[in-house]
Amino acid sequence: MKVLHLSTFDLVGGAARAAYRTHQAMLGINIDSKLIVQHKQSSDPTVIAAEGKLFAKLRSAGDDSVLNFYQHRQHMFSPQWFPDALIKSVDRFTPDLINLNWVCNGFVAVETLTKFKQPLVWTLQDMWAFTGGCHYTGGCDRYTQACGNCPQLQSHREADLSRSVWQRKARMWKNLNLTVVAPSEWMAKCAQTSSLFSDVRVEVIPFGLDTNIFKPIDSSIARELLNLPQAKHLVLFGAIDATGDPRKGFHLLQQALNRLLETGWGDRIELVVFGSAKPDRPLDLGFPVHYLGKLQDDLSLQIAYAAADVMIAPSIEEAFGQTASESLACGTPVVVFANTGLADIVDCHQNGYVAQYCDTADLARGIAWVLEDSERHCRLRQAAREKAEREYAMQVQAHRYQALFHKILDRSKSNPTR
Repeated sequence: MKVLHLSTFDLVGGAARAAYRTHQAMLGINIDSKLIVQHKQSSDPTVIAAEGKLFAKLRSAGDDSVLNFYQHRQHMFSPQWFPDALIKSVDRFTPDLINLNWVCNGFVAVETLTKFKQPLVWTLQDMWAFTGGCHYTGGCDRYTQACGNCPQLQSHREADLSRSVWQRKARMWKNLNLTVVAPSEWMAKCAQTSSLFSDVRVEVIPFGLDTNIFKPIDSSIARELLNLPQAKHLVLFGAIDATGDPRKGFHLLQQALNRLLETGWGDRIELVVFGSAKPDRPLDLGFPVHYLGKLQDDLSLQIAYAAADVMIAPSIEEAFGQTASESLACGTPVVVFANTGLADIVDCHQNGYVAQYCDTADLARGIAWVLEDSERHCRLRQAAREKAEREYAMQVQAHRYQALFHKILDRSKSNPTR
């Protein structure tokens, strides 16, 4: 079985890391796997750059020109309007099956999917595949209909860009031989309730990680390496643009910290943040804050997780949440909100705490609950590691994909029109 993965990046960003890990996992069980990317950062010979960067920049600039009509848009929006040159690259590897990952930012045009002869699997890293162009909807449910009047574009017209992108997808993708893989039950439900994927088979396979890299180490050693205090409870928060992206929930964590301050935790907790540098004018959160900046490699992330007593991932929308699974693998309990993909990762009162959605008082209760009992904290640590080994080890993920791919290929052979 020859599998070809498509991803805009191989190392930059959480979606790229997920795609690259899936590719590595398949190589690890001797599947013939290749990864084609638009922007290659790794030196891995099994990762292939699709074409020159100039063409990618031109396509990205073309999409930006379309978006210039929506000057007040919010968050990321990808029309994928301009054609690509992928078909020759794909045909050169003659794969049996193509696994799409995060293919935005001008990489794969909407129309290109109809040109692939192979069965398609789409591993969802966000919601773009089934919306009119936004990557997360911010609570909007118009993707269950036909988009238009898009709040992300700050549009008040039904026939706007989101409706046009939705119509292109609906027209071009209606006969695809497509199976969708969601990394969480929350994402699967979103895909199944969408108008574009309501009739598409949706499977759930969590993202994997290398549990030989993400593993527990002595927290005192980790703290010494990062120059963090030994005698405090360390609360860890981190993501790409951790404090700047509202979807990651830093504003909600601030409110929870204020509640902890009011209930007597002021001299016991310190906050550790990765993914953001220390601002010129730091916010007064009531607790000392240690900014680790951007952590570019898995080893640095492992040390940060191991140094912490609890990881907080208060995202309000999240397809999965690899910081949470990585933290569990390092033996650090996690506190999250319900009603996102993160709730799949954390088992409340077993390896962390699942707070009511956007309830900052409950988020504060969860943090305190994890920290207040040292014996319970030890049990949470052990259970966290066990969950990661059982559910998120790369070889577990790879075998799940392998079984699904065999079913898809067998079905395609018995029904060649699909």
